[in-house]
Amino acid sequence: MAAEQKTDLSGTSHSGLNRRGGRILVVTAVPAEREAVLRGLRDAGRIDVLAAGVGPAAAAAGTAAALAAGGYTLVVSAGIGGGFVGRAEIGTLVVADEIVAADLGAQTAEGFRSLDELGFGSARIPAADGLASRLAAALREAGLPVAVGPAVTVSTVTGTAETAAELAARVPGAAAEGMEGFGVATAACQFGLPVLELRAISNPVGPRDRAAWRIEEALDALAAAGAVLQEVLE
Repeated sequence: MAAEQKTDLSGTSHSGLNRRGGRILVVTAVPAEREAVLRGLRDAGRIDVLAAGVGPAAAAAGTAAALAAGGYTLVVSAGIGGGFVGRAEIGTLVVADEIVAADLGAQTAEGFRSLDELGFGSARIPAADGLASRLAAALREAGLPVAVGPAVTVSTVTGTAETAAELAARVPGAAAEGMEGFGVATAACQFGLPVLELRAISNPVGPRDRAAWRIEEALDALAAAGAVLQEVLE
């Protein structure tokens, strides 16, 4: 099942991106993120930006409802999020090469087992690799700090050093943590569409310290990325 999903997505990513004139759906969690993306777009044109709600369920439902209207060729999950220390610092833009539901599985006496290990499907969805690479390169050319790596989706935001270390070990190379990416990606897969995830880092993944969060800085980075995203997709 997981292998079929990855093969199908890989097959649609290139053909979908070549269908000129199709619309692009950017999905954020909250209106502030939506407004930041729109601020970066010179002209929304064929890009629609939706604030679908917080968490993977709201993200999947909102994305699927929008995609049901038809006409889309690419889906982008975008927003602010946590960065793994040593991989993505505050203000960095993370372009996901893989979108991982990091807490989807089961706790056992031997530790956490992922959906893949349980044999119930896959908790990993690859990003549209060629486009993700182009986006990361374009962001760097624009002088923006960029990291490329897995973006993990969780239903409960990490708030301790122990949980951060566990996630980093569970998903080697993880760069960003968010709450919507896998939901958006799952809906995109259901419609046979390629998907990207873009996160602007507002805080480190680990002990919860609201005073250290830089939300406005992250939203500004997201707006700057919106301008570059538009250039890459045109």
